[in-house]
Amino acid sequence: MELSEFFSRHPKVALGFSGGVDSAYLLYAARTYGADVSAYFIKSQFQPDFELADAMQLAEQLGAKLRKIDCDILKEAAVCENPKDRCYYCKNRIFGLLAEAAKEDGYETIIDGTNASDEAADRPGMRALAEMEVLSPLRMCGITKAQVRERSKEAGLFTWDKPAYACLATRIPTGQHITAEDLQRVEGAESQLSALGFSDFRVRLLGDSGRLQLKAAQMRTAIEKRSEIKAQLKPYFDTVLLDLEDR
Repeated sequence: MELSEFFSRHPKVALGFSGGVDSAYLLYAARTYGADVSAYFIKSQFQPDFELADAMQLAEQLGAKLRKIDCDILKEAAVCENPKDRCYYCKNRIFGLLAEAAKEDGYETIIDGTNASDEAADRPGMRALAEMEVLSPLRMCGITKAQVRERSKEAGLFTWDKPAYACLATRIPTGQHITAEDLQRVEGAESQLSALGFSDFRVRLLGDSGRLQLKAAQMRTAIEKRSEIKAQLKPYFDTVLLDLEDR
């Protein structure tokens, strides 16, 4: 099945929109194929501000409808306890809110940006989406991540080479209670690293320390900017560690 056929079968859809590569291209495709699509960005403590900014910029570029919904995800005990299947409870809450808002706006079919490269095994979040009957057009049409990037570039979407981004909760070790303070520390540290010119990295919490995971090509730069990194991340972590494994 092609995306054109999918949107012919589902001409009115509500899109779970993160501002990332996949959902950005899906919003573009829906608009291109004439679907009545409304994008919904669920803003919780797990999403950094730049993701919302990117979502708003892309929606404006495409002339698409975008609705922001605030979600205090830290009120969900099952999420904050941070079990292995945290994503299951998180997706249930987020897409539950999306479904309520979409219904208010007259949309019954909900879609998301899961692509054909995403493995369903060991992904509790995808199990939640399946239970809620959320459709994944990219996956259904066999479109991989590489193809999404290629098509996005051809379409002139600024998101085409945007690094993959997992929510801030993934920076907290499984089983460790998630707090607003720890999420803010991680987001602040990652913002500072980005300002120093680094990209496609992670700052993971390790006790009271911050563990930097970088691409191999950026390791030398990290060593050269050691003093700058230490100074910029000092407000967030007493100790900053560099993971020598390629991220």
